[in-house]
Amino acid sequence: MYKVFVNDTPIILTDSIPKENKYPVYLFEYLIVGDVLGKLTSNSISGVLVLCVNLEASKAAFFENFKIVTAAGGLVVNRNKEILFIYRSNTWDLPKGGVEDGETLEETALREVTEECGIEALRMDQFLVTTYHYYYHKKNTIKVSHWFLMKSDYDGPLVPQEEEGITEVVFKDEDATLDALKNSYANINLVYEKYRDLQGFK
Repeated sequence: MYKVFVNDTPIILTDSIPKENKYPVYLFEYLIVGDVLGKLTSNSISGVLVLCVNLEASKAAFFENFKIVTAAGGLVVNRNKEILFIYRSNTWDLPKGGVEDGETLEETALREVTEECGIEALRMDQFLVTTYHYYYHKKNTIKVSHWFLMKSDYDGPLVPQEEEGITEVVFKDEDATLDALKNSYANINLVYEKYRDLQGFK
């Protein structure tokens, strides 16, 4: 299953229909991408489920309709099990950014977290999840973001990268994290859910 979010509403590419599906179902071979995007961007529907015979082949064909931008970022946890958040555009987010020439995804993630948060002593732990987000900038675009779990014992001042529109950087405990996720993006909630799954949270 792949979820591409459009204004936080999903296009779900899948090879099976879940028992509790709440979205209209399209067959991939009859899917008109522009029509679905129009309905989602106008908020006339809250999501769609696209049924695929061959999921990987359908995903590849679907993505051919878009410019692909690759990014990487991190969910950073400190010694107190608090999670590092940035505040930008009146929304809580996790640090990430675009891949530069010659960088690996891990190098990009570490660089972007360092630049956006002013944090030091980052340690890469493991890959978490890849998320997909649609936006329009001169053409239809999907940002493919690769997320990594990171650790840091840094307890110095955190410095938001103001030139990137970041106004606050802060570690949040579990209660504050859950509150922040109410004012965040669907993709960020997916990253957090994956982190909780890996940690064995119920």
